[in-house]
Amino acid sequence: MGMVDAEAIVKELRETYSSGKTKKYEWRVSQLKALLKIAENHEKEIVDALYSDLSKPELESFIHEISMVKTSCKHALKGLKQWMKPEKAKATITSFPSSAEIVPEPLGVVLVISAWNYPFLLSLDPVIGAIAAGNAVVLKPSEIAPATSSVLAKLLGQYIDVTAIRVVEGAVPETTALLEQKWDKIFYTGNGKIGRIVLAAATKHLTPVVLELGGKSPVVVDSNINFKVAVRRIISGKWGCNNGQACVAPDYIITAKDNVPKLLDSMKHELEKFYGKDPLNSGDLSRIVNANHFRRLSNLLDDTKVIDKVVHGGQRDENNLKIAPTILLDVPHDSLIMKEEIFGPLLPIITVNKVEDSIHFINAREKPLAAYLFTSNKKLEEEFVMNISAGGLVINDVTLHVANSSLPFGGVGESGMGSYHGRFSFDTFSHKKAVLRRNFSGDAPQRYPPYTPGKARFLKALLNGDILGLIRALIGW
Repeated sequence: MGMVDAEAIVKELRETYSSGKTKKYEWRVSQLKALLKIAENHEKEIVDALYSDLSKPELESFIHEISMVKTSCKHALKGLKQWMKPEKAKATITSFPSSAEIVPEPLGVVLVISAWNYPFLLSLDPVIGAIAAGNAVVLKPSEIAPATSSVLAKLLGQYIDVTAIRVVEGAVPETTALLEQKWDKIFYTGNGKIGRIVLAAATKHLTPVVLELGGKSPVVVDSNINFKVAVRRIISGKWGCNNGQACVAPDYIITAKDNVPKLLDSMKHELEKFYGKDPLNSGDLSRIVNANHFRRLSNLLDDTKVIDKVVHGGQRDENNLKIAPTILLDVPHDSLIMKEEIFGPLLPIITVNKVEDSIHFINAREKPLAAYLFTSNKKLEEEFVMNISAGGLVINDVTLHVANSSLPFGGVGESGMGSYHGRFSFDTFSHKKAVLRRNFSGDAPQRYPPYTPGKARFLKALLNGDILGLIRALIGW
């Protein structure tokens, strides 16, 4: 697909959008129902594609991807009428008599560029918001998950209105061609390096952008907790989410020195219970997505600064792109593993003298997509919530905020901009249009020239909310 195709696709979608078709409530509902059908009727095909791309365990594929797309569709179908309704706004004395409202309208033709780690969910979830809001959409799935990309292209081609919603497959040249076109919004999920390229491309046409990026999401572990429950939750959010290849996966743990023996014992014990003595052969762990990422993770592990810090795991199988759950203790703060988002099965533990020091440690670094705290100490919890800036926080669990559609999901600073999920997805693909309505009565002469001291007194009193002065001005005192 060359540049001409990208241009032609956008032109066709603009024509469809201009016809007014995508604005209609019935059209939006029909397309959301079609997406729901894809998730309901083609579960095996989707699971197989995810297995081919990532060796993702079937249970994870269902819970984290297929089921979440279904929930998201149903939520949008249920809320759509309400979301589309103009929202009454307060009228003010300045424009009396008048009425005011906020009218949501679609932005137009939008581009969604999705990621390889949850390639089904992260492709369709933003598309659900874009359709609900009444836009025409181009979806560019990630070529790093080719099987899922191809299934998306095939199924959307079969189920969806292709005059308004298109899947464009391909790699860098295709994405580059797409980014050169004029969009009304671009929604990108991935890393900060490409995020910057997307943002730069968008400036040419003054296009607004949502960037769903990642970061090093910390887990602070206090000592006054139920270790077994905490550790099981951390493991499920790290290794039970695509073997650490998730944007909200715990990136590193911070805990007090004297808390380490108990935490580490508990982690080793539960890891063995979950994945057995030979985790490389466990069917419950995704593989590393490709050879490049395997090399990248190997480099983090082979860094001379951390070579002697591995306290659990570390086994690798390059032929099958598998890396076992690996824990590193007391890695130097300037080691490679602490300089970039890990995005894989390695988990460093950083120790501090007292747990309160973790807040300063986190805030000295770039703002992460998520931050987690395990504690029974209400004071520490409040301090964490007030002082940690991150896309989202979870207390006494990890990653679960992503599944609550009443919460906006997105980053801040280096972890991205804009947010979505539930109603927030509709909002992110809508423009909130201000509408003020008046009739021909209540035309105040004080508004028009010639300006006189009397008119000035009246307007000053009106705008200062000075009732007494208003009466004085009216009766000419």
